[in-house]
Amino acid sequence: MAALTSTRLPRLTGVARGGLAGLMGAGIGATAQFGVVVLVTRGTGQEAAGTFFTATALCLMAGGILRMDAGNGLIYFIARSRPFGYRCTRGYVRAALVPVAILSLLVGAAAALAAPDPTVRVLAAALPVMVCADIVVAATRGSGAMRPTVLLDGMLQPVTQLVLIGAVVLTGAESVPLLAAAWALPSLPVLVLSVLWLRRRLPYTHHLPGTAHDFWRYTWPRSMAAAIQAVFQRFDIVVVAVLAGPVEAAVYTAATRFKVVGQLVNQGLAQAVQPRLVRALAGGDLARSRELYQSATMWLVLLTWPIWLGYAVLAPWLLDLFGGDYASGVPVALVLAVTMMLATACGMADVVLTSAGHTGSSLANLVAAIAVTVALDVALVPACGALGAALGWAGGMLVKNLLPLWLIHRRYGLRPFGVHSLAALTSWRVR
Repeated sequence: MAALTSTRLPRLTGVARGGLAGLMGAGIGATAQFGVVVLVTRGTGQEAAGTFFTATALCLMAGGILRMDAGNGLIYFIARSRPFGYRCTRGYVRAALVPVAILSLLVGAAAALAAPDPTVRVLAAALPVMVCADIVVAATRGSGAMRPTVLLDGMLQPVTQLVLIGAVVLTGAESVPLLAAAWALPSLPVLVLSVLWLRRRLPYTHHLPGTAHDFWRYTWPRSMAAAIQAVFQRFDIVVVAVLAGPVEAAVYTAATRFKVVGQLVNQGLAQAVQPRLVRALAGGDLARSRELYQSATMWLVLLTWPIWLGYAVLAPWLLDLFGGDYASGVPVALVLAVTMMLATACGMADVVLTSAGHTGSSLANLVAAIAVTVALDVALVPACGALGAALGWAGGMLVKNLLPLWLIHRRYGLRPFGVHSLAALTSWRVR
């Protein structure tokens, strides 16, 4: 038994360290993003705040589509090439970045030239930088390093956004284009620094024929899924703005801002676990995959359920942080808290599904989720406003988590809780 413990604890400790690093970055990022919403809601009127939130949501949706999930594709191929000395990894990076960069430049230029709104022009100019920065940061995780993600994506970008937006608000100018520029500018240093790190980390290799073909053959279903996911995450804000106006969009954004806490915690754990899951599933090591999935789910629940319970209880007081006009968002907050607790209990089921290579199934799941969201939003938002959007998002969120959970259980016998759940607590403590 001692021998068994000595061989298993170091493996879980590696996940724990990476997870803690990801969670640290996620915590700082969530705090900074929450601060941005507080600054915008309290420093500008509801009309300006709703316009800003809608514009940035549209920008993030466009970026999610244009990325074509190339970042996760790089994690998959770089992690798989690690035992072979990262052969061809630079070829995969080029295969991922070149088409994405060209497409995002074309879309950004077209939007900047065609749009009469200065806010749209600002965000269109920043779009290619934001897209490429996200992909390069993801590539650094494929090599097993969490530091660039934590320092650049988790700390530098959100904290700089908070500082710059705070400076704009302090000037007293309710300029949405200036707020948009302050929000988008930090992507530039993130891109430059992550490129410099990746060039030092990955060895130079010649481009081999078939690299781009192999990369996009795996990634294209995830590209479609990532586009739908990007729409799914922020579609509700845009729908509320279109069907109920920017004021309701501001209320909805404020009430659901705590959603980013759970998303970032999940993201922090997934960033550490995903490369290990890819290697375990590629090697057919279901025992290791089960260990990783159950330990990550356990910590996800322990870290986020107190937050959601606290938010449900304290929502009337917490929403006062955004100003007295946002008290109507309490029912939205309650729907958010209950839904996120249920989703968290499923663990990172979709990450397991895609790590096993089932990108087509993940795409089908997301299509079903967005269809449910759209149907419920169209039916409920005109009559219920922000609460209708929250119910629509909740329905889609449950579909998005329950379908991959059922698939990984049917195909691999994996469950979010089991013998490794309690063992995860011990392994994180004994280091």
